[in-house]
Amino acid sequence: MASLSDLPIRDDLRGLTPYGAPQKHVRYALNVNENTHPIPEAVARDIVTSLAHAVLTANRYPDREFTALRESLADYLGHGLTREHVWAANGSNEIIQQLLQAFGGPGRRVLGFPPTYSMHPIITAGVGSTWVTAERDADFEIGPETAVRAIERHTPDLVFLCAPNNPTGTGLSLETIAAAYDATDGIVFVDEAYAEFMPKDRPTALTLLPGRERLVVSRTMSKAFAFAGVRVGYLAADPVIADALRLVRLPYHLSALTQAAAVAALAHTPEMLAMVDDIIGQRDRIIAELPELGYRPWASEANFVLFDGVDDPQATFNALLERDILIRDVGISNALRVTAGTAAETEFFLRSLAELGPGGAR
Repeated sequence: MASLSDLPIRDDLRGLTPYGAPQKHVRYALNVNENTHPIPEAVARDIVTSLAHAVLTANRYPDREFTALRESLADYLGHGLTREHVWAANGSNEIIQQLLQAFGGPGRRVLGFPPTYSMHPIITAGVGSTWVTAERDADFEIGPETAVRAIERHTPDLVFLCAPNNPTGTGLSLETIAAAYDATDGIVFVDEAYAEFMPKDRPTALTLLPGRERLVVSRTMSKAFAFAGVRVGYLAADPVIADALRLVRLPYHLSALTQAAAVAALAHTPEMLAMVDDIIGQRDRIIAELPELGYRPWASEANFVLFDGVDDPQATFNALLERDILIRDVGISNALRVTAGTAAETEFFLRSLAELGPGGAR
């Protein structure tokens, strides 16, 4: 069997590794920040009905502009946005890829602040751009001055920010986003994949869009809408951004089935988002109870919790896996990350972690 070294692969891809979240069949999968709550049955039935109608015309190409979906997403986002401000793709990762294809490429730099979403540097490498990094402030924060210093040092073509951040759950102020925008002539991309889990008084970067044609805010239906398996991500920005992405997107990149399923789900927004409050409650329970077990949880505005005080993360990971619980080792020293799931999942996770004793399995 041949290996990658036997192929004429691009030099800048040699030695890289693909996205590697473990895929294991376990009872409690709490490692990739999915919404573990099932879609309500009544909503699922309406989605299936929409899919059935779409299948009847599947011999034809889908709406290349996914007009109905963009209108539904604009209605959901509010803030005066119209369908012209919205773009969608097969998950927010494809949004990132299209953005980098349009504004990145060889010879261009993308600035990130690790620890951050692991796909940002992977997709950056995939389009031949250079990933450059800057340190965060204490407690994984990024203040306006820190962002500006990093931009002045690296002069990036794109700046990537997570609000809240993955894998730490840290929030991001509008002041930092605005300062980053003012400090660069490039694209400022704000990844709001977990926006629905933020505190109600935390303003979204969507409020900064007017007058900022280089600001892009992305969202996903994977988390709050429990649509991870459908693959729908989207962005809001000045309409000119969508014009740029049309230059690089594949024709008919969103299938008729994907469009139909997403529009149907958005028609049931209240029912779909009813899960969010429960997930926030489970997240806050994890944060409240981990100190009693000898761990320090980091403040989180997402649907997961990063906690440290783990003596041997790999041993603890394996010990929990033996109990049919899959969480995530994100490569931060003495730390692990767990998704906030259902009440039953939270209870089993906390009880299992308690059985391992302070510091986890040794």
